[in-house]
Amino acid sequence: MELSTAYNAKEVEDKIYQLWEKSGFFNPDKLPSRHKKPFTIIMPPPNANGSLHIGHALFVTLEDIMIRYQRMKGRKALWLPGADHAGFETQVVFDKKLEKEERNRFQIPKDQLYKEILDFTLQNKKVMESQLKKLGASCDWSREKFTLDKDIIKIVYETFESLKKDGLVYKGKRIVNWCTKHQTSLSDVEIKYEERNDPLYVIKYGPLELATVRLETKFGDTAVAVNPKDKRYQQYIGKEIEIDTISGKTKIKVIADEAVDMEFGTGVVKVTPAHDPIDFEMWQRHKDEIPEPIEVINKYGKLNELTGPYAGMKVKEARDLIAKDMEVKGLLDPAKTDHNYKHNVALCYKCGNIIEPMILDNQWFVRMTEKPKSGKLSLRDSAVKAVKNKKVVFIPKRLEKVFLHWMKNLRDWNISRQITWGIPIPGDPDHQVFDTWFSSGQWPFATLRAGRKDDFKTFYPTDVMETGWDILFFWVARMVMLGIYVTGEIPFKYVYLHGLVRDKERQKMSKSKNNVIDPLGVIDSYGADALRMALIVGNTPGNDPVISEEKIRGYRNFATKIWNASRFVLMNLNGYKADSKIQLNAKDKKILKDFQKQAKEITKEMDEFKFYVASEKIYHYFWHTFCDKIIEEQKPRLYGEKLKDKSASQYLLVTLLSESLKILHPFMPFITEEIYQQLPVNGKQKCLIVENWPV
Repeated sequence: MELSTAYNAKEVEDKIYQLWEKSGFFNPDKLPSRHKKPFTIIMPPPNANGSLHIGHALFVTLEDIMIRYQRMKGRKALWLPGADHAGFETQVVFDKKLEKEERNRFQIPKDQLYKEILDFTLQNKKVMESQLKKLGASCDWSREKFTLDKDIIKIVYETFESLKKDGLVYKGKRIVNWCTKHQTSLSDVEIKYEERNDPLYVIKYGPLELATVRLETKFGDTAVAVNPKDKRYQQYIGKEIEIDTISGKTKIKVIADEAVDMEFGTGVVKVTPAHDPIDFEMWQRHKDEIPEPIEVINKYGKLNELTGPYAGMKVKEARDLIAKDMEVKGLLDPAKTDHNYKHNVALCYKCGNIIEPMILDNQWFVRMTEKPKSGKLSLRDSAVKAVKNKKVVFIPKRLEKVFLHWMKNLRDWNISRQITWGIPIPGDPDHQVFDTWFSSGQWPFATLRAGRKDDFKTFYPTDVMETGWDILFFWVARMVMLGIYVTGEIPFKYVYLHGLVRDKERQKMSKSKNNVIDPLGVIDSYGADALRMALIVGNTPGNDPVISEEKIRGYRNFATKIWNASRFVLMNLNGYKADSKIQLNAKDKKILKDFQKQAKEITKEMDEFKFYVASEKIYHYFWHTFCDKIIEEQKPRLYGEKLKDKSASQYLLVTLLSESLKILHPFMPFITEEIYQQLPVNGKQKCLIVENWPV
């Protein structure tokens, strides 16, 4: 029973993962008989469009810790893995690939493009799965699902038809968020806002003046609006006023609407329903008073033929020229222009281009705040109720308020995408596909219903949904709403939200900053266990963890310490019999009692999802108590002539080592399993992965 002189993670990790896979214990159906009560995590399916990054390494580590811990506690633990076709996001990645090849997706036949993206995705999916294994993911590969599996698509379609039948899905001509680069609509949550400085122009509309940033949309104005309570403009409400424009004289109606902010600008606003969502809603309230929306900007962000001499110009170019021309005609007073007007600009979350509100026909929407025909609560209200009643609990708790605040302002969800890659919307004449969050929003129940016969009954609702706080609205909220709607039950009991990994300067990791840590490269250098510990220690839920190569290297040194301490214990077991009667002295008993106290504290932290505390406690115990104190104190007894004393010392060290390895196992599975296989202890299991948790 002797370990090699140095720990070689490269040699050990692949071998150990094969041992686990061969054991079958990743599959809850093959666990020992003591594993009865289910514990389920459905893996957030990583986008199958590239290699895993450090953020993936974080979620894999956290979920693997949870699943290994619960498995050791005797739960029938299922961690169901999967991959996401990731619709729009994959299309963006593939677009970049095509750009490098000097190709354009708009010039490739749709069927060919779909096949190319599918091949690309499936290839990446295989690579991604091998990388998940490198990280130690103890998930049940026999149950793996892909968002484009036929049985998953069938369930997505069933949900769509159910929503439609219930009056919650409707199709119409509506204003959408349009990305002029990617040529698709986006939902509200796929928009990021950035504060910018733009000129705020004051323009003349006959007897009225109004302030606007978007001069280029004036060709699509169908009314001007004031607040009905604004005493300054009572005489104009309901009347047509004659206005002079750069295109000539015309008439426009003044309407009253409470959405108008009397404090903004002059208290008068132009109404351009085709190019502003607030104006679109205003038009819907005043259809009997004002004309249909007039579209003056096309899908490529250029002004159309209705704008006369500005046709074909991009928005910014046209805006500057229009300002000059209006000034010449005396319709714009440059002295009143605020050149440092701060406002939030809507951008595509992927390319950063300014979103162009656009009216599209045949758009599919899900009603989020209206009751279905069946009389149940609305999608929003059912989710809010589940959270307020603590059926769904957020970790950290503060994100519950964020969730509830966002749900208050929910608008109908546009689920149509004008891209090739995705699940086709059935019966849609425009060949649109579903927003990827519509299918992935059904992930917890879809994976289990599409699985084995009794999986849904056994493992649903799931226990924990662990994911990044940045997709709380993109994904978590959708899963809660759709899960309750389809199954009548919450999809998960706890939502554990981790932060975004940052470098030691607390900067977001990006290729442009050259601060990206490649998890696979780090594993190659320091081992998966070192990376896992570096990601967990000090990482509180909801906050952005800091990671650096120095921190990972530090936990590689800890792995070396574990190895050397274990090697010392195993080398000093000559004559030791695990089944012999051992007489412990009072100090030995106190040491074991102290360990039990520590183990109870760590167990409490694990149950409360405080893995950042539990990992640090076992780290300090093993290094500073077990190695620095206990082993050093036991050396005289080990080297002495008193056999009973030596046997007691051997028992003490083997017991503490064995129990410490169990607690370390969820955090550092590879090295602990390798050492465990060499331990001479009674009642040892086939694998540490199914050992009894110490408490």
